[in-house]
Amino acid sequence: MNDNSPNSWESRADAHSFYGFTDLPTIEDRGAVILTHGKGPYVFDVHGREYLDANSGLWNMVAGFDHPGLAEAAKAQYDRFPGYHAFFGRMADQTVMLSEKLVEVSPFEDGKVFYTNSGSEANDTMVKMLWFLHGAEGNPQRRKIITRKNAYHGVTAVSASMTGKPYNSVFGLPLPEFLHLTCPHYWREGKEGETEAEFTQRMAQELEDMIAREGAETIAGFFAEPVMGAGGVIPPSEGYFQAIQPILQKHGIPLISDEVICGFGRTGEVWGCQTYDFMPDAIISSKCLTAGYFPMGAVILGPALTDRLQKASEAIEEFPHGFTASGHPVGCAIALKAIDVILNEGVLENANAVTPLFNEGMARLGEMANIGEVRGKGLMGALEAVKDKATKTPFDGSLSVSERIANACTDHGLICRPLGQSIVLCPPFIITPTQLDEMFSKLENALKSVFSEVA
Repeated sequence: MNDNSPNSWESRADAHSFYGFTDLPTIEDRGAVILTHGKGPYVFDVHGREYLDANSGLWNMVAGFDHPGLAEAAKAQYDRFPGYHAFFGRMADQTVMLSEKLVEVSPFEDGKVFYTNSGSEANDTMVKMLWFLHGAEGNPQRRKIITRKNAYHGVTAVSASMTGKPYNSVFGLPLPEFLHLTCPHYWREGKEGETEAEFTQRMAQELEDMIAREGAETIAGFFAEPVMGAGGVIPPSEGYFQAIQPILQKHGIPLISDEVICGFGRTGEVWGCQTYDFMPDAIISSKCLTAGYFPMGAVILGPALTDRLQKASEAIEEFPHGFTASGHPVGCAIALKAIDVILNEGVLENANAVTPLFNEGMARLGEMANIGEVRGKGLMGALEAVKDKATKTPFDGSLSVSERIANACTDHGLICRPLGQSIVLCPPFIITPTQLDEMFSKLENALKSVFSEVA
């Protein structure tokens, strides 16, 4: 429990901080957790308490909270050239180098990169790019964007409209022209007696039907996370992308892989599209791009979209879009180092090495009577809490089961994330087997404690 006295850190935070994506009853009861520093996969609060962060900050601190090489890359670039933009044909050398590197490590043979400050802005930018090129090609009616229910693509007005979450209704979203298909979650969305293969075909047919109903000539693009992250770590049903991509190609609809969470190793491969064996037309990157050490996002365009956007821009002499900090030299220097750390210094190798242990721990907890499903891919997973395992009946929402589990974990020195009725785990790539044991032991204690109260 935190200190809620008038001059405490918790009270000071509450007085002048407006919380986003935060359970306010928890703040009222427990106060915020105010952190001072980190070491490896651990963070420490103002009271000196230690927490194993099983969510890598917000999916992104995959190299830990005190990686010396990343800090040194930032310091060196601040000393050398602390800031610039990427407008008017001027940009930092680090920006050029990062664009080369991103195309090199992408699945594309060639392409170009556009920088933003977040994944939300990168998805927003990609939508504007699609609207722009379709208009330039004489198809201004191609404006509809298809995503999936329970998907998460960001929080700008456009990217929130792409996000298939009901909470966006409080903002009057989604905007018109944003369409949402069924979430490809076989365990939850499959019909009684329906095989996974049949479910996948139903998802493909639903896409085909939507295109026929809306008109292919009105659709600008289809966005999909390889694994739905903030939806609760939901891998697609088997063969999903192989079923939908031919439909999109037949109708000339670009497929955009939102790799904000999956990119740079979370699913085991560098890119989630490689894990699921499909070739998108563009990739959205953020989070692990800088290992969380700088706010940055990127749109990585494949060769076909690059050519089309280049022609559209040349016709009016520019692409009229950008951000003051796009391609920030410090962010680019950090990203170059982060890519090297992840791919060449054993960080991704370690993540893949401990993934079998992670899966074993998840499976063991999945045997509990009130865990209905264990799901995930690579070093990311979720445990779905249920009132009744056989019927998949969820707990009553008023019980706030996942929030209670997360709070109990915090009391045990573990940070994990509640999403719906699931508990999500996505530990840093540097985590050790001993630390995984610690994570699962603390989580098991929290689960037992909460289930004993509500089951």
